Amino acid sequence: MANNKVATKIADRIINTIRSGNKILICGNGGSASQSQHFAAELIGKFEHVRQALPAIALTTDTSALTAIGNDFGFQFVFSRQVEALGKQGDLIIGISTSGKSKNVILAYKEAGLRGMGIIDFPREGNTTSEVQEYQLKLMHDICRKVEYDFMFSSSK
Repeated sequence: MANNKVATKIADRIINTIRSGNKILICGNGGSASQSQHFAAELIGKFEHVRQALPAIALTTDTSALTAIGNDFGFQFVFSRQVEALGKQGDLIIGISTSGKSKNVILAYKEAGLRGMGIIDFPREGNTTSEVQEYQLKLMHDICRKVEYDFMFSSSK
């Protein structure tokens, strides 16, 4: 089960980033790529309630950019090049990985750091890939719930 304190801490960073006029970039590989897209979709669309759209981009969805960068520079740069193009100071990158060792996610963090972006290495808990993914999915939903609640009911809109 996801840790409520962890969800609150990450949700607060997302809320503060968006309220400051910045955006969320999300990346990951394989199943984590799907989680990245899912996370961005929950923020842009809605999670449980209709509210304003929130600025989030999954760096896993532009097949032309992914294949061009992979071909021209190497797969390890598929996210960092997008961070270079799309990220700015004050934005937040969230990397989702079951191992924490994905070279392309790590390079995205490095590029984000050079740009003055916030960085969240999405927490991992569990002994197997499926356990980590289940933990991360629950954590993501807890975060989305807290973010959505804030944008629906906060007086600081």
